Amino acid sequence: MRKSDQPITRDSDRMGTVQGHRDGFGFVVPDDGGEDIFLAEREMARVMHGDRVSIRVLGTDRRGRPEGQIVEVLVHANRLVIGRLLNENGVLIVAPEDKRIGHDILIPPRGQGMAKLGQVVSVEIIDYPDSYRQAVGRVVEVLGEIDDPGMEIEIAVRKYGVPHTFSPAALKEAEALPNEVTQEDLKGRVDLRDIPLITIDGADARDFDDAVYCEPVQYGQTKAWRLIVAIADVAHYVKPGHPLDKDALLRATSVYFPRRVIPMLPEKISNGLCSLNPEVDRLCMVCDAVVDQKGEILAYQFYQGVMHSAQRFTYDTVWEILSNTRGPEAVRFAQFNEQLNHLYHLYKILFAAREKRGAIDFETVETQIISNELGKILRIEPRLRNDAHRLIEECMLTANVCAANFLQKYEHSSLFRVHGEPSVEKVQTLKQVLRTTGLHLTGNEKPHPKDFAKLMKEIKGRPDASTLQMLILRSMQQAIYQPENEGHFGLSYPAYAHFTSPIRRYPDLLVHRSIKAILSKKAYHPHLPEDVPMNLTMPRKGQGRANAAAVKQSQQDAKGRSKRAGNTKGSKEGAALAVWAQFGVHCSANERRADEASRDVEAWLKCYYMRDHLGQEYAGTITGVANFGLFVQLESLFVEGMVHVTELGGDYYQYDEARQELRGERTGIRYRIGDRLHVLVSRVDLDARKIEFSLVKANGSNERDGARFKSAVLANDSGRPSKKAAHKKTRPAEKAPKRETTTASKKSKTKTGKTARQPSMGQGTGRKSHKGKRK
Repeated sequence: MRKSDQPITRDSDRMGTVQGHRDGFGFVVPDDGGEDIFLAEREMARVMHGDRVSIRVLGTDRRGRPEGQIVEVLVHANRLVIGRLLNENGVLIVAPEDKRIGHDILIPPRGQGMAKLGQVVSVEIIDYPDSYRQAVGRVVEVLGEIDDPGMEIEIAVRKYGVPHTFSPAALKEAEALPNEVTQEDLKGRVDLRDIPLITIDGADARDFDDAVYCEPVQYGQTKAWRLIVAIADVAHYVKPGHPLDKDALLRATSVYFPRRVIPMLPEKISNGLCSLNPEVDRLCMVCDAVVDQKGEILAYQFYQGVMHSAQRFTYDTVWEILSNTRGPEAVRFAQFNEQLNHLYHLYKILFAAREKRGAIDFETVETQIISNELGKILRIEPRLRNDAHRLIEECMLTANVCAANFLQKYEHSSLFRVHGEPSVEKVQTLKQVLRTTGLHLTGNEKPHPKDFAKLMKEIKGRPDASTLQMLILRSMQQAIYQPENEGHFGLSYPAYAHFTSPIRRYPDLLVHRSIKAILSKKAYHPHLPEDVPMNLTMPRKGQGRANAAAVKQSQQDAKGRSKRAGNTKGSKEGAALAVWAQFGVHCSANERRADEASRDVEAWLKCYYMRDHLGQEYAGTITGVANFGLFVQLESLFVEGMVHVTELGGDYYQYDEARQELRGERTGIRYRIGDRLHVLVSRVDLDARKIEFSLVKANGSNERDGARFKSAVLANDSGRPSKKAAHKKTRPAEKAPKRETTTASKKSKTKTGKTARQPSMGQGTGRKSHKGKRK
């Protein structure tokens, strides 16, 4: 649109952020948290994903969504774009790897630099697109060939804007730190070096931020257990406002990829000075708690200490010792057997208290990617969790609950880990799907955690248990960080905070600073560094969206507040709370960004892996249903792909969102979550990170929940692939396996006219994102 054609700004115009879609259209997420505004392709021609714009709502589209017209581009979000250098009809372009950016970047003569055709490059945009002009840029960095080892990670960190290099100032500050604990550091600390604290982590862990110790004690007339949870004292070395702190805030979290970690802090701190490595002194923050035989916390205290880790254990080693007290590992670590048994006994008490409390215990199958030296997948295996994992998890939960209670007791502001109850709409949808499986969720419109916990017990042992657990998990809200405590629904805690991982999570570092301030009888008020851009990206829904909208509104009101008469205590407290809220939105958004980048890399690796399996047949389970097809997870490879609705035969399929099923109008054949199919790997799209399957077997009669209906014939239970391709009669010539890397998958309309997005995994729950569930 030419300047003369620009719409005149009106008071009713709204500001927001553009979210592109790979199919050309997009949305504007308004700053006020209202409904997303649809942008047609003609409007998206002027903008790129992530741009800040002023928008005017013109009406609604054919699906009833508000549709808008861009008034002005306020901020261009993409200075650098990652993509592949291609020659299109004699013209050099860069095709962005982020398919949400629907613009090829034109590379003028002499803008190619040293890059070769087909290479992955980073392009600096010189001219941004509009309705009449293409985006223009120049190559500023050559990353290499698309098949180079680790290229998928290099692409992901740039695609999602993950900071992957530390500033020179931060590296200089880290280098100036001592290599060991000094005598000066010990002043005012409790000496725990005579207590045999131990660390228990995964075999591939490099940063050890928690150590534990347990012993039986007498608390008055009550037999109880003393649990010491010692956490690396990162706050002692990372000071507010310093370069290390600014870099840590910018990242807000460590990002875990297969074979590589992008840490929140430089390696000297994360793997050295702050890591609770064995046989060296380390500074720590300590939660020292007394727990009774019913799992109730009778007393606790926080203090600064110094410790000396007696042993570094792995989960598998601890489980071998606990499950075989006379085995070789038990003999090898005989001096720790008693303490490990104490920890195990306390774990059983805490776990029983968790069940009584009604916390939801998800036991979904987690997978790990086994790669070769070049970073390519050899195989995908289930990651087995044992009681050693759960033992540490319960210890960490105890310390986190104590931290939240401590902050509340002294009314000190900080960040709580909040998990809201599921929405009424999500609960109703879940109940309708459960009815088709013969299950029932109690609790009316607002079930309690105990209702979900009861349901989880009922589905245990069922062949479709993992699918049902995933369905329940998707009905939950995503946990977020915020200064207002609203409890943790999934864990059934009235207050919960993250205290146990300050090496890899910035909210934990903030909680440590708050606790230290309370211990010093002071107050900690964080400040927003002007040179650190805050990530205020809105989630699609939930409390996090409302928080982001409130933060953006508070920023607009900030100047007005400063001009009001008087600097009252109330106004100061309000301003401080607004800063905490901004930290919460930023940390929550960066956590989502890290998860998206990790999933993107895993999806690319799985697609690359599945290229060698084209034409092979596997048994799979339906994990999701949409109006355009079925999402199926292969049972032997733990890889998910899609069976497009056009692959289901000549019938016309209706999508029933309430039942989460596709049903043929003529045949009555139904495809539902949990059904098993026999599929063939027909297509792999590396660019789109998508795997497509074709349905192999004809459909037959089946019995389910006492109701007669048509369902897919089950494949054999061996899980082994059939080397033979599908029979010609079941796979037309045009559906033969193809290696395609640039075209997007087909789309299909159904009678409902709805467009369904692939469901996300939702909130995770463990100690480390690459190790287990994140609480």
